[in-house]
Amino acid sequence: MAVYVSVIGAGDADADAVAAAEAVGRELAVAGAILVCGGRGGVMEAAARGAAEAGGVAVGLLPDADRSQANRYLSVSVPTGMGELRNGLVARAGDAVIAIGGEFGTLSEIGFALKLGRPVVGLGTWELARGGQGVDAIEVADGPRDAVARALTLARR
Repeated sequence: MAVYVSVIGAGDADADAVAAAEAVGRELAVAGAILVCGGRGGVMEAAARGAAEAGGVAVGLLPDADRSQANRYLSVSVPTGMGELRNGLVARAGDAVIAIGGEFGTLSEIGFALKLGRPVVGLGTWELARGGQGVDAIEVADGPRDAVARALTLARR
């Protein structure tokens, strides 16, 4: 059975996040994992591009009610019509989640993933704290290859 990994991050990402996402998508494809994302631009598009170029599968769960805003690298696009509420679906769809950079939408997906018991691996993403004390809920990766290796190991547990 294939492992599904959700890749989350900003729709308007900087060059470092885009490069990391593309490498993560490529590594997931090479490993035979199915990539799930929000289906739009930035980190989502870069990860889908990496997966597509390596012959992998990329599924996009779109916020819109139609496919017109889907990035062109998706193998499958699902128009949810749910707006940003689809973030919960993206988090739930993965057996593990890789967070790359990100804004508040990414933070919401991290929160959903953790609430659902999905492991989260981070690359330059949010750090969590409660009452001023750090919370070690996100596994910090050293780079794209490490992020994928950690996510696949955690997903298979």
